[in-house]
Amino acid sequence: MNGDPCLLSATELRGLIATKQISPVELTRAVLARADALQPELNCFITLCGDEALAEARAAERSMMAGEPLGLLHGIPVTVKDIVNTRGVKTTFGAVPYKDNVPTEDAVAVARLRSAGAILIGKTTTPEFGSKCLTDSPLFGRTRNAWDACRSSGGSSGGAAVAVASGIAPLAIATDGGGSTRIPAACNGVVGLKQSNGIIPHSQALDVFGNQTYVTPMTRTVADTALMMQAMAGEDPVDPWSIGFPVPDFIGTAAPRGDLRGQRILYCLTPPGRPVSAEVEASFKASLDRLAGLGAELEEFSGEGFDIEPIWRAINHTVWRTRFAKLAAEHGEALSEAFLKQLALATDVSGVAYQEAMFARTALFRRVQSLLARGHFLAMPTLTRTALPIKQDLFGTIEIDGQHFDSVRPHWFPWTMPFNMTGHPAISLPCGFGRDGLPIGLQLVGRFRADADLLRVSALFEASHDLLSRWPA
Repeated sequence: MNGDPCLLSATELRGLIATKQISPVELTRAVLARADALQPELNCFITLCGDEALAEARAAERSMMAGEPLGLLHGIPVTVKDIVNTRGVKTTFGAVPYKDNVPTEDAVAVARLRSAGAILIGKTTTPEFGSKCLTDSPLFGRTRNAWDACRSSGGSSGGAAVAVASGIAPLAIATDGGGSTRIPAACNGVVGLKQSNGIIPHSQALDVFGNQTYVTPMTRTVADTALMMQAMAGEDPVDPWSIGFPVPDFIGTAAPRGDLRGQRILYCLTPPGRPVSAEVEASFKASLDRLAGLGAELEEFSGEGFDIEPIWRAINHTVWRTRFAKLAAEHGEALSEAFLKQLALATDVSGVAYQEAMFARTALFRRVQSLLARGHFLAMPTLTRTALPIKQDLFGTIEIDGQHFDSVRPHWFPWTMPFNMTGHPAISLPCGFGRDGLPIGLQLVGRFRADADLLRVSALFEASHDLLSRWPA
């Protein structure tokens, strides 16, 4: 095999490993060398586990040479966001008080990747407990955007997106509670899926019934996302929403076959009154043209009623306050100001206000259901502008085309939070670049639990342009 194995997709590597054209040891060595070389510049790892990874790669090579049956991801390197439990490997949640925390068991998603033969090479950066759309923390500093050191990687799965975008490892486990997979995917030009509720069991959610956070795949290509879904999906007794869901053929369905004739896509640029940059708008229009060129029928929908950040916050920050009030009282000095400020925001949310937010969440679900009865998919920009400056403050203003707006969340990613609350599958796909050379993302939303169909449309869209040939310098 010629060339750098780090620049190949997991789907390509799978074929090379199966035909013995590359060995898991050779691949793991290349990936670890690239991680070592880029980590000082990008700062996308909290922990690298080189010795363990090489030991696993040697075992993977032995079973390959012995002709044993190979798992779906045999010998393929993967990173895991440091908010997701990994047995025997430090999991810090990006927080100083947990800097030495070592879980005794894997999260279900991690266990499934491992049993499919994937090799864990390290834990990627996250702000404390994944609590914001920027990846920095008192524990490790800031994670830089893969395309520009002066820009944020987005968040909260910033490390996962940067590791994938920079070619360190093709597969990453991320998480998404309000856009935490799709935001950094859009900022770094990779594929970020937040699957339907229950498709990948969530073994760490404390309120699994009201849960709006997801353990997700992050990759460079749609085919690799399908590969991860194939390995991670399926029911588990820890998650009631996962029970009774038969796993479809994600890999087969996600192949870019046929066209989009007979498919109706409803689109909306932005909820009323929310800004969007001129270049994001232009890129979005070009993406819609490409979807139409594939045969899709397009129809605009109104973004009225989608400005739901206050509802998302009432639910989300109440969960955080319940989880972390004791930690903040005991270790406040070790936690960031932004994290403590968010916990404080929930002190005013009464039980009644929380329940009202849950009622509004149900109404939002029904609204999305009625749109998806009219169309097969929804389309909108993932973000309203390219990656924010590296020193952006969560509580500072956000600048879009020279105008300043008072809060980051509702002005930067109005379209990601709704689908955490409704449970519909939503994917961010690279769709172009801004004048600043930074990636722009398109978000597509599918019908509830029709994740495989969403991947098929995504694969056709990906195949309709050649953005994959571009790598960050």
